[in-house]
Amino acid sequence: MKSCIAAVGVVLIAAWVLPYGLGGYSIHVIDIALIYALLALGMGLAMGVSGQINLAQVAFFGVGAYAVAILTTHNGYGFWAASVLAVLATVAAGLLVGIPALRMQSHYLGIVTLGLALGFINWITNADISGGADGISGVPVPRIPGVDLSSEYLYYYLEAVVFALGLVFGLFVVHTSLGRRLRAMRDDALAAGAMGAEIPLLRMTAFLLASLYGGVAGVLYAGLIRYVAPETFSTANMFILLAMVIIGGRRSLVGCVVGAIGLTLVREWLSDFSTYAQLGYGVVVVLMVVFAPTGLAGVPARLRALYERRRGRTSARAELRPFVPYDVTPQPPSSEPLLTVDTVVKDFRGLRALDEVSLTVDAGEIRGIVGPNGSGKTTLFNVISGFYRPTAGQVAFAGARTTTARPYTLSLAGMARTFQNLRLFGQMTVRENVLVALDRTRTHALWQYAVWQPGVVRRERRLRERARDILGRYGLADFADADPASLPYGIQRRIEIARAMAAQPRLLLLDEPAAGLNGEEVQQLIRIVRSIRDSGTTVLLIEHHMGLVMSLCEKVTVLSSGKVIAEGTPSEVVASPEVIEAYLGDSELSSRLGRGPGQPTDRAKEATS
Repeated sequence: MKSCIAAVGVVLIAAWVLPYGLGGYSIHVIDIALIYALLALGMGLAMGVSGQINLAQVAFFGVGAYAVAILTTHNGYGFWAASVLAVLATVAAGLLVGIPALRMQSHYLGIVTLGLALGFINWITNADISGGADGISGVPVPRIPGVDLSSEYLYYYLEAVVFALGLVFGLFVVHTSLGRRLRAMRDDALAAGAMGAEIPLLRMTAFLLASLYGGVAGVLYAGLIRYVAPETFSTANMFILLAMVIIGGRRSLVGCVVGAIGLTLVREWLSDFSTYAQLGYGVVVVLMVVFAPTGLAGVPARLRALYERRRGRTSARAELRPFVPYDVTPQPPSSEPLLTVDTVVKDFRGLRALDEVSLTVDAGEIRGIVGPNGSGKTTLFNVISGFYRPTAGQVAFAGARTTTARPYTLSLAGMARTFQNLRLFGQMTVRENVLVALDRTRTHALWQYAVWQPGVVRRERRLRERARDILGRYGLADFADADPASLPYGIQRRIEIARAMAAQPRLLLLDEPAAGLNGEEVQQLIRIVRSIRDSGTTVLLIEHHMGLVMSLCEKVTVLSSGKVIAEGTPSEVVASPEVIEAYLGDSELSSRLGRGPGQPTDRAKEATS
């Protein structure tokens, strides 16, 4: 901690004395570099932290600069009043640009945002109000009593203060609950939604943050140059900005700053060789994407990991501790079922995955869902948890119709789930995976980040204390700071259950939790699931391990070809001729072997072992 404070102190002193050793042109270059660093921070928050491909950052930059220029030269506003309105206009533009993110992702979103940026460039090049190709000159000098901001040396200090505030705010966002949700959305939007992250609002938030930084950078640029023209906001500069973020490291805000300042200085050094420089930038970006996808910011971690591998260091001290059972919580009797699935149908382009499936689950129950591969079990889970909308039928949870509810709505209402294929957030630690689910804060509480940061800090402390308790209960304390992908499969399965239970659900959906576990791990899983039920959480379980189903579930529902073919206690279900047919493929198996419906055959017993 002391070393970090000392490093910050050294940086602040260096930033303060920097202008004293520079000439007029050099300080101008540094001023431009700080503006690009602000732009890179916004782009890093949108692309690296949130995973939203944003190629419209240069348009946000232009909106801020042109709004100041137009309001001051055409409408008579003072510089600071125009700056406030310009930033608001840029934020509005950011929300507008973010709308396509609600419908599309990946390269499609990149194409759309690039198209919007090109549309903006075309408008400022041809519109009368923007001065056309000649731009707008005569932007007034910003006024601060006692400070002459027409001097680029003094203007540097204004930029340095704004940049420092922007960097601190960005790091504050990244390392608190909002940043975790944004990173979870980047790593796996489906899993993040199942943990309660309001994905549509988070996508808009990512573009709002990017536009905020872009607008502030545009305001500073207009005050520095006091002239705005279309060539400053060209696509060439857009791709230079993209190169800054990729080279520096898009997932690290400090890396984005290093990339922006470094590449700005390199551009000036290579200004006499601009054609070759552009080619060089492209080659460097390609090399970074292929060989160092985390950019310069990720190089220390890669070297450290390589060093530890060569030294043969392992996490031998880390140990999976025993699960600490929950306290038994008696549940009051309820006349209403917790979950009701009523004649649900789900079609996929002519293929009927679910065919009038009905299911009722009471509170405090452990219900098993079994069936052959392809019988529709996971599809049923996806319908219940909001990932799919049924073609027909209704779903109700906790007394409310949830047929069309989104996953994050169901999570906030008290439903949690795991996945057949692990969906842990791979670029986040085990602790952060749990913290994402623990945080029940709605996205509309973002106002606290702007006006009440102490409240955010206090909530963060509470969440971390609760995360420590959960990790300790599930025996994961030694792995809190580990990358989940580096851990054994059985531990990853436990992490996913711990993450789901961090949301304190009323209903927990477990999709094949025993898959890939050994015998001892299965026994541990049985104890965990029983304790979860005893704590007051109802469990709905998909499982092929019939020994686990027989020992855990009070009631079992069997699916085959999308239909419910049997329902009852485990012993009743195992003896059902329909179940025997579904598993063994012989409809006359019981009659040929002379067994009645209450006497399962040896082969049926084998099928359930």
